[in-house]
Amino acid sequence: MPEQIVKDIKIKVKTTYLPEYSNPGQAHFVFEYEITIENFSDHTVQLLRRHWYIHDAHGRLREVEGVGVVGEQPVLEPGETHQYISGCNLNTAIGKMRGYYTMERLMDGAAFKVIIPEFVMEVPSRLN
Repeated sequence: MPEQIVKDIKIKVKTTYLPEYSNPGQAHFVFEYEITIENFSDHTVQLLRRHWYIHDAHGRLREVEGVGVVGEQPVLEPGETHQYISGCNLNTAIGKMRGYYTMERLMDGAAFKVIIPEFVMEVPSRLN
């Protein structure tokens, strides 16, 4: 499970292949990813934006950027955790994602980036 700590914010990622939503014969592979964000800092922070780089096995890159995550801009007090689940579709049975969150320290409005570690999405049968 990839994880990374930047500016006392820890990001952990867990991925799952969703065969019930996928159609390999049509080159359609759906993955779920669960992200846990932990605030180890002494400050209250808010997640404002996300930016993703999504790579498939054919070398294609998609960038996705937007406000918050799954419709939320969570606020994390010191010691708090926020967890959410989202998804990604690929045209290949393997791919990877990485990116960053833009966060704000609420006490002074200072914005900073928190790196989301690169993680692989792979159909389990591809591992054998």
